[in-house]
Amino acid sequence: MKNFSTGAAIALAAFLACPAAAGEVSDVFDKVHTSVVVIETVQKELVPRGQGTMASVGGLGSGVLISADGKVMTAAHVVQTAESVMVTFVTGEEIPARILSTEPSADVALLQLEMPPPMAAYKAALGDSDAARVGDQVLVIGAPLGISHTLTVGHVSARRQPTHVMGEFELAEFLQTDAAINVGNSGGPMFNMQGEVIGLVSHIISQTGGSEGLGFAVSSNTARRLLLESAGVWSGLHGVILQGRNAGILNLPVPSGVLVQEVAAGSLAEKLGLRPGTVHATIEDEPLLLGGDVIVSVMGIPMAAADSHSAIRAKLVALKKGETIRVTVLRAGRKVELSATKP
Repeated sequence: MKNFSTGAAIALAAFLACPAAAGEVSDVFDKVHTSVVVIETVQKELVPRGQGTMASVGGLGSGVLISADGKVMTAAHVVQTAESVMVTFVTGEEIPARILSTEPSADVALLQLEMPPPMAAYKAALGDSDAARVGDQVLVIGAPLGISHTLTVGHVSARRQPTHVMGEFELAEFLQTDAAINVGNSGGPMFNMQGEVIGLVSHIISQTGGSEGLGFAVSSNTARRLLLESAGVWSGLHGVILQGRNAGILNLPVPSGVLVQEVAAGSLAEKLGLRPGTVHATIEDEPLLLGGDVIVSVMGIPMAAADSHSAIRAKLVALKKGETIRVTVLRAGRKVELSATKP
C-alpha cells in the first residue's frame, strides 16, 4: 500500500503540473499579444524582362509596439526598401508608419506610428537578453504566412554570433530557437516567460522553405543598442556585397564593394543620388540587378576595410542632423563622389 500511495501521489503531481505549465504560457500570451502588429509594405521593384518597367509589390511582416508614443520594432529586411508602411493591430485598427532608422547589418528597424496606438494595445518591455539561458522557454507571436497573432512556443536553443550563422549580419547577436517560425514572422517578438521581449525574429535556416526548428531572433540588447541608444538612419538601400570571386567576375577595380540593387523613394539613398540596378542577371546561381552604382567607400572608409560596417555606422551616428554624408561609388567605370545631409 505504501508503494501504491507514493506512485499515485507522483502521478497526481505530474497530472496537475501539466495544466499549470500550459496556463503560464496562456497567461503570458494574454498579457502581451495586443502589442504584436502585422506590418504591410509597398515597394517598387524592377519587372523581369520589363525593359526598365517598375511595379508596386506588397510585403508582409510582424512587429511589436514598445512605447505609448507609437514606436514599433521590426526586422530591417521587412521595411528597408518600403515606400509605404501600414501597421495593423489585433483590434483591426490600421495606422500608417514612417521609418525612423534601420540597421541591415543586424536586421533591426524602428518605426514611428503616424497616430497614437490604440489604448488597448499593450506596450511591450524590452528585457535583458543577456539573462536568457539555453533551455529557457520562449514565445513567438507573429503573422506566419499572413495568419496574424499566431503563437508558437519553444526554447532558446543556442546563442549565436553572426559569423556562425549568416555572415552579412555583422552587428547582430542571435538567439536560436526551436519555436516554429515561417515567412511572415519576420520582425515579430520573442518573449520570455516574464512577458519581456528578448528577441526580434530575423530568419530561418531551412532546406524546405518552411520551419525546421532552426529559427534566429536578433537579441533585444542588440536592438536596444542600435535603435534606441544611438541615432541611426534609414538608408533605404538594398545592396549586395561583391568580393573575392564575384568582384573578379565583374572586373571590380577594388577588392570589395556594394552593388546597389534597390533604392526606396524618400530615403537617404535616394537623396544621395544612388542609382539602382536595371538589368536582371544570374551569377553563380545568385540573382542580381546589374547596371547600378557600386559603393566603394562611405565617409572615407573603404568597403574592403576590416570591420567596415561597424566603423561606418560609428561615423554616421557621430554626425549631427544636417551634417554631410559622403559616399564614393563606381559608375560606368568612373569614381563619382555623392553627398547628402544627415536627416
